[in-house]
Amino acid sequence: MPTQAPPTPTAALASVVEHGVLVPAVVHFDDLDALGLLHNARYPLMVERAWVTYWQERGFAFEGDWAAAGDACNAVKELRIGYERPVHRTGDYAVHLWLERLGRTGLTYGFRFCSADGSVTYAQGLRVLVRLDPDTMRPAPWSERFRAAGRALLAPAG
Repeated sequence: MPTQAPPTPTAALASVVEHGVLVPAVVHFDDLDALGLLHNARYPLMVERAWVTYWQERGFAFEGDWAAAGDACNAVKELRIGYERPVHRTGDYAVHLWLERLGRTGLTYGFRFCSADGSVTYAQGLRVLVRLDPDTMRPAPWSERFRAAGRALLAPAG
């Protein structure tokens, strides 16, 4: 199988990623399927890990207690993903994350699994989350602290 050159990081990320953030991701040998491609089920897992990293760095985390989890008490309502091109090597990549919509009890975020510098897209999609009340498991409002942190990730309207 031909080898792919490793992605080259660039200092000009702003020209590649105009909104949101790039979170580093690593593809390991055991992430590949029998054909040597990143298994399709690993893409959403890599995205989930990137979001967990992003929010934990901002003080939002689940540590085993749903009542104490606050905004981390949420559930996925919808997930859509499109695969653009195969990943056929291990190494450093990134997940580009942003918010499409930040509602009272839900949000829609966009994501791309991409090269480490954000210039090449391998997969992209949207995921809808709903904030839950830990006692009733019904929709509950996001905290103002979470909303403030989320506004920084909102994609420009248009």
